[in-house]
Amino acid sequence: MRSCVKIGAMQIQKIFVPLASVVLVVAAYRAYGWSGVAIATGALVMWLLLHFTRMMQALKRAAERPIGFVDSAVMLNAKLRPGVNLLHVVTMTRALGELVSPKDSQPELFRWTDASESFVTCEFRQGKLVKWELVRPTQPEDAVTTTPGTPAP
Repeated sequence: MRSCVKIGAMQIQKIFVPLASVVLVVAAYRAYGWSGVAIATGALVMWLLLHFTRMMQALKRAAERPIGFVDSAVMLNAKLRPGVNLLHVVTMTRALGELVSPKDSQPELFRWTDASESFVTCEFRQGKLVKWELVRPTQPEDAVTTTPGTPAP
């Protein structure tokens, strides 16, 4: 039930933004004539350019790093929240995720790995984060831990 509500909300958002833009331009025309249309259209174009610039900056930073690499998988796991979009996660990691699922299929699975071989696998549906899992490598059983000042056996 919960996932159906989220999918419905995403579809409403895809309809609401263009509809609100048209309503804004019409209201500006009725209130101020063609100069209102010019101001409303200019504001909408500025809003689109800001989002485009944000997206391009995130992708530019991600292009400079290896695919699927993150500084700390544990910190990424702590920062993730359900419902954030893929661009937000790419901005947080500053790297594109390694695609784990088959291409062009839903849900999309991306993985980010750190230097200690810990990794976070994120599941996205329609571009929104649904769930994620942190996997840390197991420590070898024969490793001996010593306290400081105690000689190793």
